[in-house]
Amino acid sequence: MDCLQILLLSVFLFLSTKLLLTKSKTKSNFPPSPANSLPVIGHLHLIKRPFHRKFLSLSQTLGNAPIFHLRLGQRHVYVVSSRTIAEECFTKNDVVLANRPVLMINKHLGYNATHMIGASYGDHWRSLRRITTSEIFSSLRLSTFLHIRKDEIRRLILRLSRDSLHGFVEVEMKSLFTNLAFNNIIRIIAGKRYYGDDADDEDEAQFVRQLVSEVVAGDSGRNPADHLSFLRWFTDSEARIKDVAHRFDAFLQKLVDEKRAEKEKSKTMINHLLSLQETKPDCYTDVIIKGIILDLIVAGTDTVSITLEWALSNLLNHQEILKKAIIEINDQIGLDRLIDEPDIVNLPYLQNVMLETLRLYPPAPLLLPHLSSEDCEVGGYHMPRGTMLLMNVWAMHRDPELWEEAERFKPERFEKEGEAQKLMSFGLGRRACPGAGLAHRLMGLALGSLVQCFEWERVGDERIDMREGKGVTMPKKEPLRALCKSRALAGNVLAVNSL
Repeated sequence: MDCLQILLLSVFLFLSTKLLLTKSKTKSNFPPSPANSLPVIGHLHLIKRPFHRKFLSLSQTLGNAPIFHLRLGQRHVYVVSSRTIAEECFTKNDVVLANRPVLMINKHLGYNATHMIGASYGDHWRSLRRITTSEIFSSLRLSTFLHIRKDEIRRLILRLSRDSLHGFVEVEMKSLFTNLAFNNIIRIIAGKRYYGDDADDEDEAQFVRQLVSEVVAGDSGRNPADHLSFLRWFTDSEARIKDVAHRFDAFLQKLVDEKRAEKEKSKTMINHLLSLQETKPDCYTDVIIKGIILDLIVAGTDTVSITLEWALSNLLNHQEILKKAIIEINDQIGLDRLIDEPDIVNLPYLQNVMLETLRLYPPAPLLLPHLSSEDCEVGGYHMPRGTMLLMNVWAMHRDPELWEEAERFKPERFEKEGEAQKLMSFGLGRRACPGAGLAHRLMGLALGSLVQCFEWERVGDERIDMREGKGVTMPKKEPLRALCKSRALAGNVLAVNSL
């Protein structure tokens, strides 16, 4: 027996003994749990992709339990599939559950969990929240960057129009939506365009896109090495995360240094934060600024592009819904001008299409994990301090007891008052996503513009494949390919742009 085997056997015996001794104590009032828990690893062997579907399956095997308990290594994990219990968590226990577990990705990528998404609840997090709310996501700040959103959408229309003025052409939409989302965020942050005819740096664009892909392809709390620390010695998961973190930090620092060195300061988010750094250097350190940029890029690119892809896919599979959206836009806006952001409030059916997309295809189907800072009670069960909480929003959004015809794409359901309040696509409570307003603005204007300017059809008679792929943001398994043909309005936009 070699040294490695002896070490593993010793660890196994130690943890098994500890587990047996723990079981001999009085059991806490835990939620139901799958029976096939193994020594040392607990239920880790049950955690399979896609996680949201696996968790729903486990809930069903436990009699449709609205909350159940897993043991991942030595960590307690509660998984909630009930909207009622979720509301309880983010009202009665909102402060207790406002923490985040310190996972490897937050430690290494998130500057030792000091960025807003991964920071523990406390004074530091509250300071970050105030900064992002007032300096980034306020209505005034969002309006300041409206011209960027409009310009990027106009460029997308032009890109599609050039080839489709004289008939239907086949286009691959995934990359176009990704380019739109990336350009929007990077222009807000640093004033750069990464994709298109006048891209600033195509090599840097591919570099940062690869970084984001590696981050969102992660496990977000389901990495075994986060729960069994000794696995870090035998796997490369931590090394891979450190490598991504190092590359991402170098990229972010480059952006900050470029803006700091500018002689004529441009009106970008980094410039604004650097100006605040001059008056409040302790509040706006480079690390804080880089953490804010990191969150904007990771949370504001992949989620937006994927949601737009799901939305258009659903419209192609439901032509009757697409026709209703076209009629609404024709009646409310007409064909003599492009739809504008203030118009969205007068397009309730278009808004409902987006809401229904977010219901069936939430951009973070399990949200981000929470952590209990002290003992509390959830759903009538005891939750010990240090328990990780996962919210299966995907399951809640498809709960037949909560939604009529839950599996059907039916935007009309949101005509009923109060239905939109049942959604949890961007979370609830203190840790809800502060960028939801920006996402809604960009997605609504982009989808409305595409419906207004083009005719859309499927490639062939078969329905669009709606299976999801891998990743915490639930991308489509097969990238969307569609047929589009310019309507007269798109041609007018192209003609004006060429003058």
